Amino acid sequence: MAGEHKEAVELNTPSVKKEGSEEKQGSPHPSKGSGWALSSGRLLSGLFALNLLFLGAALVIGGVFNPSGLRYEQSLIFIALLMGLSLLWMFWYLIRARWQPETAPHTDHHAGTVLMKGALLLFAACSLLLHLFKMGYHFSKWECTPVVKALYPFIEALFVIVQTHLLWVHSKDCSQDQKNFTRLGLVLTLTADLLLWFAAVTDETVHLEMEVEKEEGVLQDTYIGQSNVSRCQCGLDPACASFKKGYKVLFPFNMEYSLTAGCMLYVMWKNVGRRVEPHHPTLSGKLRLGASKIILGPFLGVVALLSGICIFIVYQVKVGSAAGRQLAFVLFYSYQLAILPAMSLCSLAGVVICKLEEKALDAGLNPTRSLDALLLVGAALGQLSISYFSLVAALTTGLSGLLQSLDLSYSLLSLNELLLQTLFIIEGLHRHPSTGEGGRVTGLEEDESRRGAGGGYGSLRGKEGTQQMNLEIKAEVASSRLNWRRRVLKEISAFLVPTNIMLWVIPAFGAHPQFENGVGKDFYGFSFWFILLNLSQPLGVFYRMHSVGGLLEVLFTG
Repeated sequence: MAGEHKEAVELNTPSVKKEGSEEKQGSPHPSKGSGWALSSGRLLSGLFALNLLFLGAALVIGGVFNPSGLRYEQSLIFIALLMGLSLLWMFWYLIRARWQPETAPHTDHHAGTVLMKGALLLFAACSLLLHLFKMGYHFSKWECTPVVKALYPFIEALFVIVQTHLLWVHSKDCSQDQKNFTRLGLVLTLTADLLLWFAAVTDETVHLEMEVEKEEGVLQDTYIGQSNVSRCQCGLDPACASFKKGYKVLFPFNMEYSLTAGCMLYVMWKNVGRRVEPHHPTLSGKLRLGASKIILGPFLGVVALLSGICIFIVYQVKVGSAAGRQLAFVLFYSYQLAILPAMSLCSLAGVVICKLEEKALDAGLNPTRSLDALLLVGAALGQLSISYFSLVAALTTGLSGLLQSLDLSYSLLSLNELLLQTLFIIEGLHRHPSTGEGGRVTGLEEDESRRGAGGGYGSLRGKEGTQQMNLEIKAEVASSRLNWRRRVLKEISAFLVPTNIMLWVIPAFGAHPQFENGVGKDFYGFSFWFILLNLSQPLGVFYRMHSVGGLLEVLFTG
C-alpha cells in the first residue's frame, strides 16, 4: 500500500513540475523575480521620461516668459533633438519588426482600434498640411526667421510621417524582446509628443495674449520689438497671409495629433512584456451597428451640429464689433443652454440603461480601457475648473446683468453634462460586449439541450417539447428587451457624437466667450484668468475629441 502511494507520488511529480513551468511561461501574471524586472524596467523608463519632460517644459516656459534669457531657441533645439533620437529608435523598431516578426508574438486586441487609427490618420494629414503652411510662412519671412525655426517644420513633418506609420502597423504589439530599450524608445517618443503639444499650447497662448493686448491698446515690447513687428509681419504679401491663415486654421489638429499619438504610445509602453491569451475576443476592432436602424439620434445630432456651426460663424463675425458683441454672447449662450440639457438627459438615460442591461464588467488587465477612463477624467478637469471658477465669479459679482446670469447657467449645465457624459462613456466602454441577458438565456438553453441529450429530462418527449417551447419564449422576450435597450444606447451615442464635435469646434477654432465676456476677467484679474483659461481650454478640447472616440466605440460595439 505504501509502495503504491510512493509510486503514485513519483509518477505525479514530473507532471506537476511541467504544469508549473508551462503556467509560468504562459501566465499573464509573472513570478516575483520577473515581476520585479518588469516593474523596474517601467520605473526606470518612467523616471527617464519625467526628467526629459520637466526639462523640456522648463525650456518652453523660459522661452515664453523670458525670451531674452533664451535667445538661441533652446526649447526648439531640445525638442528637435528629442524628435531626432525618436526617429532613430522608430527606424530601428520598424526594421527589427520587419526582419524579426517573432519579437512581438502577443497582440493587445483592445489597442489600436479602427477608430483610433482613423483619428490618428486624419490628424496626421492635417498636421502635415500645417507644416507645409508653416514652411511657406517662414520662407516668406526668411530674413527675420532663425535657422532653427525654419528647419523645425521639416523635422516635425518627418517625425509625424514615421510615427504615424509605426502606430498604424505596430500599435497592438506586446514586445517580448529588448524590453528595456523598447521602453526607453517609447517614452522618448512619448515625451517628444507631449512637449510638442505643450509648446503648441504656450505658443497659442502668447499669440492670443498679444491679440488681446492689441485690442486693449496696451501692447508692450515683452515678446517682440515694435520694429520687428513691422519688419516681420506679412504686410501686403498675399502668399504670406495665406500661409499664416492656413497655419492658424489647422493649428488645433496638430495639437490633437500629438495627444492621440501619445495615448497610443503609452498603451504600447504598458504592453511591453505583457502576454495575452491567443483566444482573446477581438470585438473592439469591429464596427457593428446591428440590424436595427438608427435614425433619430443621428438626425438630431446633425441638426445640432449644423445649427451650432451657423451660430459659431455669426459669433465670430459679431463678437469683434461693439454693436454686435451683446448679440454674439446671447446667441452663443442660448445654443449652449439648449444643447447641454439634452446631452445631460441622454447621458443619464444611457447610464440607467447600462445598469439595467446587467452586462458583465470587462475587469481584466486592459491598459487601453484604464487609459481611456483616466484620460476622460483628467481632461474633464480643464472644463470643470473653468466652470467652477466662473460659477464663483458670477455668484460673487451678482446677477444684475444678463451676461452674469447666462454665464452662471452655462457653468452649472456644463458641470452637470461633463459628469454625466463621463460616467456614461466609462460605463459603456467597460461593459463586456459578449455577455448580457441574451447570453445568459443562450447559456441556459444550451445547458437544457445538453441535459436533454444525455437523458433525464430528455427521456420524456412531452416534457422536452414543453421545456423547449418555454425556453424559446424566454429567449424571444429577453431578445426583444435587449434589442430596444441596445437600440436606445446606439441612438444616444449617435446623438452625442456630433454634439461633442460641435463643442470641440467652438474652442478649437478660436471662440473664447468666457474670456471675452469679461465676467471672470473682472473678478480674478487679467493675468490669473488668462493663465487659467489657456491651461484648461486645451484639456477641454481634448476631452471632446476623446469623448467622440469613446462614444463611437460604444455605438459600434454596444
